[in-house]
Amino acid sequence: MSKTTLTRRGVLALGGAALGSGAVTGFPTIWAQNIKDVTLRQIGTGVSGLNPIAEQVKKDLGFTLQLTVTDTDAVAQRAATQARSFDIADIEYFSIKKVYPTGAMQPIDTTRIKLMDKIVPVFTTGRLTADSEMGQGTSPFSVGFVESRDAKGFAGRRTELMTLMPTVYNADTLGIRPDLVGRPITHWKDLIDPAFKGKASILNIPGIGIMDAAMVAESAGIIQYGDKGNMTRAEIDKTIAFLIEQKRAGQFRAFWKSFDESVNLMASGEVIIQSMWSPAVAAVRSRGVPCVYQPLAEGYRAWGSGLGLMRHLTGLQLDAAYEYMNWYLSGWCGAFLNRQGYYSAVLETAKANMSENEWGYWMEGRPATGDILSPDGKVMERAGAVRDGGGFEERMGKVVCWNSVMTEDRYLVTKWNEFIAA
Repeated sequence: MSKTTLTRRGVLALGGAALGSGAVTGFPTIWAQNIKDVTLRQIGTGVSGLNPIAEQVKKDLGFTLQLTVTDTDAVAQRAATQARSFDIADIEYFSIKKVYPTGAMQPIDTTRIKLMDKIVPVFTTGRLTADSEMGQGTSPFSVGFVESRDAKGFAGRRTELMTLMPTVYNADTLGIRPDLVGRPITHWKDLIDPAFKGKASILNIPGIGIMDAAMVAESAGIIQYGDKGNMTRAEIDKTIAFLIEQKRAGQFRAFWKSFDESVNLMASGEVIIQSMWSPAVAAVRSRGVPCVYQPLAEGYRAWGSGLGLMRHLTGLQLDAAYEYMNWYLSGWCGAFLNRQGYYSAVLETAKANMSENEWGYWMEGRPATGDILSPDGKVMERAGAVRDGGGFEERMGKVVCWNSVMTEDRYLVTKWNEFIAA
């Protein structure tokens, strides 16, 4: 390629390939000279809005990633109403159903995502394997692609334009304190066992909390849903009435919104069974407190997140955003997130950045052959430990519903607020 035909995009592709190989740490180009001046403002939750990621971006790519961390609902609200106040939305797929139709975001050109064909098929076909169920609710695939750059609706099929570049996902269940619950926990309905009165908690994010509540209510035989991911008003009413009854009976100690709240409730012993996220369980265990992410007979509620580009991004900032997305899939970040109990969108590169012991424990359900360390280097598990729920396919293959935005979402939020205020 001659100097006159080497476009900036060509330079980015060459530089990115060299970076991914570990051959160089920067780009010997005009682009590299300017990139240090770029700041990308990202908003997201504490799940992946983590300082070590921003620090590694600065080290590997040269520009600044400025993180704003808030809760799930606030991310969606900011994205829909203050789109120019940040550049990248680190957002959950169920939330994108609310945000993308506003026109606040631009689609991602998949031809610029180097490892597009390595992304886990949950995101590109809707199923982990050919035999897997898609699950009720807002699956990532159902809102993952659009037909055109100006589309406000979703394609429902794979195209060359993505709404989000997938980053992290998981199969969620209940967290428990095995030293305090006093018996085996095997079903979602165990959350409302009177034995745990005043020691249970459910998360206070309407679109997610209602799904956990539905798993509990269905497990207990109280309600049989047509589709937990898209309830009728009558089903919402029954679910909220059930929750209010449990609240008035004193079952719930608290309703948490943030990662840290859930960790503190469990670590202190104020709560011994609750809605929880995998890295929160890991955080409790890293304090030396027993905590288990309990596999349950009815299966898992799943979620997925991705990086979305705000519509105002252009030029060098947009190029930097694509470099960032490609970096995210290149291995370091995937391994970092896997070590927290999440799953990365490209498994192959994450595996290359993990030890055989780490990969076996986190991804294959094999007993640890040595110490398992948390991302900050603390010993979390000793040799012989096995991950709660087993390996990747065993867990993600038992997803029965995804976090969802329902047709009756506004009605749901109103009723959920009634429950919290009751």
